[in-house]
Amino acid sequence: MGAVLHVAGLWKSYEAQEALRGVDLDVARGEVVALLGPNGAGKTTLVSIVAGLRKADSGLVEVDGIDALARSREVRRHIGIAPQETGIYPVVSVRQNLALFGELNGLGRRDVRRRVEEVAEALDITDLLNRQAGKLSGGQKRRVHTAIAFMHRPRLLLLDEATTGADVETRKHILELVQRLAEDGSAVLYSTHYLAEVSSLPATVAILDKGRVIARGKTQELVSAHATTAVDLTFHGEVPDLRHHGASRLGSHQVRLITPDPATALLDVLADLPSGSLSSIDIVRPDLEAVYLALTGRRYDEVDAAGVRKAQGDGADVAAR
Repeated sequence: MGAVLHVAGLWKSYEAQEALRGVDLDVARGEVVALLGPNGAGKTTLVSIVAGLRKADSGLVEVDGIDALARSREVRRHIGIAPQETGIYPVVSVRQNLALFGELNGLGRRDVRRRVEEVAEALDITDLLNRQAGKLSGGQKRRVHTAIAFMHRPRLLLLDEATTGADVETRKHILELVQRLAEDGSAVLYSTHYLAEVSSLPATVAILDKGRVIARGKTQELVSAHATTAVDLTFHGEVPDLRHHGASRLGSHQVRLITPDPATALLDVLADLPSGSLSSIDIVRPDLEAVYLALTGRRYDEVDAAGVRKAQGDGADVAAR
């Protein structure tokens, strides 16, 4: 299956800050690619350039074989996008919001009516169709916002932190609809900071760090290739020198030991420690977080990954879809 989205050598800078540094990424028909990375890694910049909301400095972006950088208006009808910031018209009904964006993306009136009902049922907003959008709860607005991106059955769906601030039920409906759209043949680029969401999706994972894709593959493939159990030791006071055990300093009171056999390694280390010196022991099992740790040398912090975007570096234009 060929790539619906093909990105090669993509660069983008904001003054002295390099947001993207030669990004290469393909998303095939029927594939969900979960884009993981901390705040400032370039996730929203990448999504925005693919959607035609920002200009690249250099590189190639193709959607269905069309040059998306040179022919952004033509490509836009192939794309559905739900940015992180909720963007709906508050003074009209939910039905009118969905119909408007469906028509803007080329659906005829008959198709719009049918598709409004289908998408509303999938996201459990049928009872909200005739309500004024601005009077909905936050979770309801998030569902409507996401539903807009699904209206025209896009060849490429771009979701940028689509479940940020969403309640559990809304998150469940969005993830189910993402899987359904992929099963119907759409390519999905799903930017998220929630590791649990990635685990619940049949997704390929692409880790973006400091403007580069540093790893790509299925979760278990990445875990097998990169992750080893880590043991973090936190001390009450001064940290003893444990370099002969292969430990490395994490901070003023913490060290990390990378080992495939944490039980044996701990027994060896504990024999060298003064009684009562340890504050805590944390074993990091092989998972996506361990992969991130192995590749970047940093623990994955979901709070940091979800941090407020800097206006110049990682923001998207909500109004333009």
